[in-house]
Amino acid sequence: MFCEKPGSTTLEELGEVEAAVAEAGVHWQIGFNRRYGSDFLAARRDLAAGVIGTPQLLRSLTRDPGTGSIPNAARVPQWTMFLETLIHDFDALNWMNPGAEPLTVHVLADALVEPLFKPAGFIDTAVVTIRYSNGAIAVAEASFSALYGYDVRGETFGSAGMVQAGRPTETAARRYTAAGLGAETPRLNIELFADAYRDELADFAVHVAARRDGAESPDHGVPLTPGLADARRALAVARACIESVQSGAPADVVGSTLDAAPEGAQAVAGAAP
Repeated sequence: MFCEKPGSTTLEELGEVEAAVAEAGVHWQIGFNRRYGSDFLAARRDLAAGVIGTPQLLRSLTRDPGTGSIPNAARVPQWTMFLETLIHDFDALNWMNPGAEPLTVHVLADALVEPLFKPAGFIDTAVVTIRYSNGAIAVAEASFSALYGYDVRGETFGSAGMVQAGRPTETAARRYTAAGLGAETPRLNIELFADAYRDELADFAVHVAARRDGAESPDHGVPLTPGLADARRALAVARACIESVQSGAPADVVGSTLDAAPEGAQAVAGAAP
């Protein structure tokens, strides 16, 4: 089963998904395509090789292309910022800080592009600070309106160096003319992540075939294929962000692993043989 993010909007519903997948005995994969971007995967392999030491500071950003306004703002479901957009960043940060669990979040969010929709709960700009169990501090930020194009980047700073992934330009080419410095920028996600979309679906097909044939799953050298545990971890961060916005204070990340899931979700997931 290939599922688009977020897999569910609540941890309780995700527990039902976990139980159904366990009962059916099928491969389940979520569309966290950023992992399959060549530069993000290269950065993750550097991390696994110990190139930058222990992660200490992490950063991930998503800036959707826009025109300075959001014509469909009234139709955007509440909490889309965290459940649909920043959830990619939450997974990327979790993935780039292996072995650590997100503990707390603190959110500053507003409707800076479409302020008239703020009273209805609309958010188009957000910055999230995440504290991890290994002491690392991460920042995720997003905007729904970047006039210069689609911009997705990540960075991990560690005890021995730093690794970066992503760039706001379509290629590394630069133009130097009398008008100044220029470069092409991607305008659509399918332009920026064309290879990643292809590779995640190819990986899904290989996993399905391996399960069908009783073969070993592919070894990518680093944990790559995002499954239910990754979906739960990212969703738990997103839900904590919603709580932080509502309270105006930091919020604990609850249920990021099945062992720490809400009691109802554990009971549902545990119902499968």
